Amino acid sequence: MELNGVEIEDTYAEAFPIKIARVLITGATKRWAQVAASEATGFGTSVIMCPAEAGIERFASPSETPDGRPGVYIQICTFGYKALDEQLLERIGQCVLTAPTTAVFNGLPEAEKQFNIGFKLKFFADGTESETEIAGKKVFKIPIMEGDFLAEENIGGISGIAGGNFFIFGDSQMSALTAAEAAVDAIAELEGCITPFPGGIVASGSKSGANKYAFMKATANEKFCPSIKDKVEGTEIPADVNSVYEIVINGIDEESIKKAMKIGIETAVTVPGVKKITAGNYGGKLGKYQFKLHELF
Repeated sequence: MELNGVEIEDTYAEAFPIKIARVLITGATKRWAQVAASEATGFGTSVIMCPAEAGIERFASPSETPDGRPGVYIQICTFGYKALDEQLLERIGQCVLTAPTTAVFNGLPEAEKQFNIGFKLKFFADGTESETEIAGKKVFKIPIMEGDFLAEENIGGISGIAGGNFFIFGDSQMSALTAAEAAVDAIAELEGCITPFPGGIVASGSKSGANKYAFMKATANEKFCPSIKDKVEGTEIPADVNSVYEIVINGIDEESIKKAMKIGIETAVTVPGVKKITAGNYGGKLGKYQFKLHELF
């Protein structure tokens, strides 16, 4: 199968279940909402070594936020609800409460699982806290040096999906990177998913385990490393490919990831120098979700 003259390999992306919380951060300006969101989602690329996977989902206009201010939706992902509860409290408490003009609201108010993060944060006020209501939502008002920090009582969590992906093969590093950047920008317009790696792009895709170093949980996927394609038996890199980037996608449901993969691939193949699109899987050993590339189109 080809799309805009670029080969789309007949394969699938393998993904796995994960717990996801969705948080709306607002600020006096878009800048401060984004600063807080970026801080709160830091050190959140991969659960291989990070305590969570996290990222910015999308921006929210003042017309759609409870307090009528610019906002940013973020997602925080962990393997269990206990860890998710801890990550929410730590990331919001240390990275959003401390950021100028911010407030926090529930991004999944209908979810069955709710974490009382706002209730826990109120204790920072040491007895000076109070309750108020914004757009019908119960909110705790925490006096701080700049004024008041506002936090909705609960933050919702659900069972979502992590590890949707596709690989971009380019004839040069810049062609592959330009395509990856364009794909991430297109995905950023969607609701319900994040690309948790730096700038949304994976430069060092890994395989599970190791061929040589048994103490490693994950190591470089040498079959996708262009600089050693002439030295690796069974390399996946064609002769005319000199750089590969991976886009990893987490989302609240299968449909969100399918939409993100589809628009990401459609955007990537418009960039000159892109030679092929494929995806990463482990033959069904990693997770129960399979996103077949050809079925996206």
